[in-house]
This record gives sequence, C-alpha cells and structure tokens, in this order.
Amino acid sequence: MTACFFLSLLFTAVEIERIDLACEVNHTNHHTLLNGPFTITLHLQPGTHFQNGDNINFIAQTGPIPSADAQTKAKFSLSRFICRSSWSATAETSDSIVSLTVCSQPNAPIGVYKLILDQGEGVSLGEFVLLFNPWCKKDSVYLAGEAEREEYILSQDGLVYRGIPKRITVLPWTFGQPGILDICLQILDESPNYMSDAALDCSERRNPVYVTRVLSAMVIKPTVWKDSCSILRQWSNDGCRAVRYGQCRVFAAVACTVSRALGIPCRVVTNFGSARDSNGDLIMERFYNEFDENIAEDSTWNFHVWVENWMTRPDLTLGYEGWQASDPTPQHRSDGVFSCGPAPVRAIKEGELTFKYDIPFVYAEVNADVVEYIKLRDGRVFKMGGSTTEVGKSISTKAVGRDEREDITHNYKYPEGSEEERRVYEKANHHNKLAQAGEEPGLHIKIRVTPDMQIGSDFDVYVELKNNTMVTKSCRVIFYAQAVSYNGTLGETCGLGEFTEMNLASSEGGKVTLRLEYAEYSKAITRDRMIKLVALLIDTEKRDFYRAKKTILLDAPEIIINILGVPKVGRNLVADLALQNPLPEPLENCVFTIHGANLTDGKPITHELGRVGPKEFATAKVEFTPKLPGQRKILIDFASDKLHNIETFENLVIYE
Repeated sequence: MTACFFLSLLFTAVEIERIDLACEVNHTNHHTLLNGPFTITLHLQPGTHFQNGDNINFIAQTGPIPSADAQTKAKFSLSRFICRSSWSATAETSDSIVSLTVCSQPNAPIGVYKLILDQGEGVSLGEFVLLFNPWCKKDSVYLAGEAEREEYILSQDGLVYRGIPKRITVLPWTFGQPGILDICLQILDESPNYMSDAALDCSERRNPVYVTRVLSAMVIKPTVWKDSCSILRQWSNDGCRAVRYGQCRVFAAVACTVSRALGIPCRVVTNFGSARDSNGDLIMERFYNEFDENIAEDSTWNFHVWVENWMTRPDLTLGYEGWQASDPTPQHRSDGVFSCGPAPVRAIKEGELTFKYDIPFVYAEVNADVVEYIKLRDGRVFKMGGSTTEVGKSISTKAVGRDEREDITHNYKYPEGSEEERRVYEKANHHNKLAQAGEEPGLHIKIRVTPDMQIGSDFDVYVELKNNTMVTKSCRVIFYAQAVSYNGTLGETCGLGEFTEMNLASSEGGKVTLRLEYAEYSKAITRDRMIKLVALLIDTEKRDFYRAKKTILLDAPEIIINILGVPKVGRNLVADLALQNPLPEPLENCVFTIHGANLTDGKPITHELGRVGPKEFATAKVEFTPKLPGQRKILIDFASDKLHNIETFENLVIYE
C-alpha cells in the first residue's frame, strides 16, 4: 500500500507546535503526485522533549468502526528499524524537531486513515489516504515493469477502440486523476456494501478483488463525454445521482480512472463481435423471421468495452493471477446485482468456468459459437448455418507507452479453429455443431463493399453468389441495408434491393448490386455511422436458406490540426483547426472542442462556428495554456447537427 497525504487536522498545542506532512517528498516517494514508509515532521513547543522509546505508541485507523480484528485499526510503537510486513515507525530527533517514518502493512485496507499519537489521550497527527501500491512487491497489485506502471497507473490519457474488426477507429480519452481521489473514495462509501455493513466493507477493502467487484456494481451513467473527471465531479456534485446515459466505452473509461486512482493497475479493452449470451448455454442461438428480424434474446454487439485489472488471486489456484476482466456496463446480474468480474483472463482462455467471478458470461462474449435459424410464418423452423469464428475478434487495448493498438485476442483464446481452441470449447461444455470455415458444397453468398464509403457520398454494395453443386439452381435473393447502433440495435431501412429471381448454373456465380444513397441513409443512421447489410439467398426448390451480413462504418472527415506557438508552461498555444464538410448540404451548429489534462485548465474549451456550407471548410483557432511540463495529449472534437463523434488528437511535449 502507499500513503497519499491530503489534509492536516487540528492538534493539541501542549507539546506539539506544528506538524509538517512533507507532502512534496511523500508525493514523490510514493508516486502520489499524479495519482513503503512515509515521513512526517513534528515541531515541538519550546522546552518540550520527545522521549524516543517503545513507550511511544501510534494508532492508525480507518472506517466508522475501527477494529483490530477487522484490520481497520492498528496500534504500534516506535522501534529501531522499519518492518515492511506490518505497521511500524521509527523516529529521529534534533532539538525540538522529530522526524517520524511510518510504514503501513502491505495488505492493509485502502481508505482515509487517522494517524494518532497515543499518550494516554490521543493527539491527532493528521489524516492520510492509503492506496494499493503496484510498486510494492508485497502488495496484491504489484506490477514489475516500470513502463507498465506508467501506462496502467500514472497515465492521465489514453485511447479506446471501437468500430468493426476491419475498420477499427480510435477514441482519445482523458482519464485524469488529479483532484478526484476523494470522489473515488466516495464511490466506495456510496456502495450498497458500505450501506449495509460499513465495518465489514472497510475491512474487505484490503482485497483488490473485492474493490474491483464493488466498482463494477457502482453504475455511474454518463452521457456523451470525452473525459472521466467531468463525469465523476458531476456525480459527486449532484448528490451521487446517476449521470445519465452512457455507452459501454464510457462506463469502462470511468472505471479505469477510478481503479488507477485507487492504485489498481487498469486498462481498457475492446472486444469486436461481442456476444451477449442471454440463457447461459454458451451458444448464440439466433432465430430470424423472413425479413431478418432477430426474434431471439441472444445478440451480438459490433463491439463491447470493459476493463482489465492487474492483481493476484489467492482465492484461486496458482497461475490465475495477472489480468482480470471486469465489466462495469450494467448488462449482467451477478449475485443479484449488475456486476461482472473480476474474471481471470487465463481462466477464460482455458475454459475454467467453475472459477470466480462470472467467467461463463465473459467466455461467451469472446468465444461463443453461433447457430442461426429462420422461422417462417407458418411456424416451420430451418437451420441456416452459423459460425465458430464470428464472436471475439481483434480484442484490443492501447499499447504500453505508444499510441498504437495492441491485439490481445491470444490472451482470451487460442487461435480460432486450432486443436487447443476446440479442446477448450469442449471443456467449456460446448458442442461443435458447425462446420469449420471454408468453401463447401452447396450455395454460397457473400457481401462485398467498396473502399470509398465516406458519409455524404453515394456508393454501391453488392452480393456475390456461387453455386457449388452439380445442377442449376433456381434462386431468390433479398438484399437490404438497415441503420444499426454500436450495441446491435437496429434502426430504419435505408436501402432495399429487389427480390431478385435468377438461375445459377453449376459452378457459376452471380452478383446483385445495391445502391446506398446519402439522401436515404442520412435519415436513418445514428451518431455511430453504422449500416448493417443483410442478404438472404433462398433455394426456391428445396426451400434452403443462406444468409450473409456485414456491418459497415462510414468514413468520417479528417480534422486537420496545427499547433502554433512555443510549447512551454504558461505560454499561450493556438490549435489551428480545419474540417471539410463532406455532405451535399450545410451543417448547422458547428462546434470545435479541445480538451487535455494540464492543458485546458481541467475543462473543455469550445469554439462555436454556426453554419458551414456543402464542401466548405469549418475552421477555428482555439487558444489554450499548458499548466505542467511533460508529454500531453490535446483532444479535438467536432460536432454539428448532422455530423457527430468526429475526434482526433495530437501529442505535445511541453517544456518548463
């Protein structure tokens, strides 16, 4: 654990004149400026003597009902040497100055502590915050690599991935940390666990597994935000009421901020093709009607975002320590509340579904097999096929120390189709009912798209058909486009092909084209700019059904950024911004917003532009003043009545 000083209390003036908490030194030694033993100095009243010996006792306590049995209260005396495995203290005296060094127990509960000098009647020496400490080898969250500690604890900004596997986009995010530690601790004190039994809850805070699980269940519902600190401050200022509404990436980003602030290494993870298994059978059974409407409860999100926390797992078999998946998005009930994790990532990969917590649910998200059926109006049900490889693609997180995507799919599962992956699937009580990928006898259908699909343009998409049988096939093709959001929710139809009839000769193919026009799809798509393409191939003689689908992400225009000025602390810089309107119609209510930790004074800076005509450029010059030196990220966002979620970022090195 590590101590973070934040407040010096009143104390008796009988013997002690002044207390120096040595905040600057302790912040540096314990890595608490951005986020073993600590030292405080006592300045005694003239003529007062401090007797160095084991008759000098201290009390460190936390929570509303401190207790030695619950490990929320510790009494210890001065000794000659610091003991790093328990609460201990040493002292050095010089005239009227006493320098105290205090060491906490490695597995002490985190939280706000009172430090008391016990002289018959207690003298308050102040308060400090004890956090998990990934620099301490005896701490449950110890992380060996300094680069990893910099990335997963100290980093104030990062990247969150979204989109689709073949079109992954990046969302820059400000995780922050300065000034929000008290709010993060407040989240723990507002949890149902604390409300029902505060003493037990404070005692359990020595375990990062428990704290992570509490954070997963504490839902803060944010809206369209770009940084965690604003969400947390609004939650606190509004009496701890939910900040509505949010998407999975925002839930995960806020959970990452809180975890890091409490000292738990954390990273944000995106899973593309994320299954939501409603009945717990580890199989995605999809039932569709003739118009491809999903009438089953199982669903697959285009992407889903959660977090991983680094910690030991003494409650499990050796070997399942390390990264633990935890999902703060309220979609899965665990022990009666919306919570998920921490689930050991290795247990997910090995199919160990009997371990804690919620491994079957996370396993299905990344490795469920898919079986699809069509239900006709007369009640008959036909199997259309399925996939063993559709779920869990390009699982991504930000690389350590680089603005690059790291693919960590191999952490969650063995290569798709390998013997190991199938072995794990069997171990997880799956049944391999679907054929391996590859061309097989029968009719085949595949959707193709063009590379140029920028919002505002008209473009073609098409279906390729192949008859791999020995006879000519009489076929019917239905091909249409429908707006879709990131979580799979379908919107209006924005393109409909004819119910094409054709004959396919043996070993021959065909093509059906669908034109997507901006005038149509602009009325239907959401801020996510996603369109779902669905094609249904029907063997009119045998009544066999074959289906293809593809989700496309329309390209957004690029924000051009040029930073003007000398990048030094206290010097004004100018972000020179430009974006071309790609639409054949004007944009209204155009706004550029910039934000960055220690760049924009903790709040976004906006520049309103008003109206921008078709194909015209939106331009702005936005001033900001860096507050601290170091490498920083300036985040830029453009929004209007018709274009949203247009973001970019620029790395800056700020000098003293």
